[in-house]
Amino acid sequence: MKRKIIRWAKLIIIIYCLIGCALYYLQDKLFLHPVVVAADSSWHFAQPFTENNIVLDAATRFNLVQFTPADSSRKGLVIYFHGNSSNISRYAPFAGWFTRNGYEVWMPDYPGYGKSTGELSENMLYEEALQVYRSARARYQPSQIIIYGKSLGTGIASQLASIRDCRRLILETPFYSATSLVRPYLFMYPLGSLMHFKLPTYSYLPKVTAPITIFQGTSDGVVPYRNASRLKPLLKPGDEFITLEGGTHNNLGSYPLLQAKLDSVLKQ
Repeated sequence: MKRKIIRWAKLIIIIYCLIGCALYYLQDKLFLHPVVVAADSSWHFAQPFTENNIVLDAATRFNLVQFTPADSSRKGLVIYFHGNSSNISRYAPFAGWFTRNGYEVWMPDYPGYGKSTGELSENMLYEEALQVYRSARARYQPSQIIIYGKSLGTGIASQLASIRDCRRLILETPFYSATSLVRPYLFMYPLGSLMHFKLPTYSYLPKVTAPITIFQGTSDGVVPYRNASRLKPLLKPGDEFITLEGGTHNNLGSYPLLQAKLDSVLKQ
């Protein structure tokens, strides 16, 4: 009996270690789904745009697509940090939410996404965001800059808004932290040490001085509503947490409430 218990204990330990190793080494493939595009290829979008690259070093180039309103006048700029899938091409249609209201939209691709190159790490995501903001400040005042994050991009947007001024921070389907999303399933592991991307949105929001607007659906299967709602106590008076009943991770743009709220904010 004792030998049987020892054998089972060894087996459980081996399985525990194998799953932990798989999590550590394969997590980027599990959680990040970039689509690479040849650097010499051309983007094709339905609305006017220009393309620029921000060169950080010999190995790192941030590809940036800048969507422009049909009208030559500009009310301001939206810096849009996208989700974990594909590249700018997946999110380009959302630029119309802002360009129709007279805002320019800058969408950067993360390292390894689209035409962007370099090491994909949490610190590099923050560095890219900062470089894009610095480029934006050459043309716009903070009172004209809106920082927008969707899904993965909400952690990046929140970090940037916590260290740089902007007119408003808008988050679509944000998470409390990246580790908090997987903790219910892998609570037995030291996720603080294992996870490459922690993206602690909860630690950034209290440092954001600009108004904050959050959109979250109640049927989100990627970022559960209960996870996003943990951000509510961190909001300032005047900040908004807008619940979209039945909304999922990818359909919030179809809700008239989201569209109306964005239009209201952008027309102020």
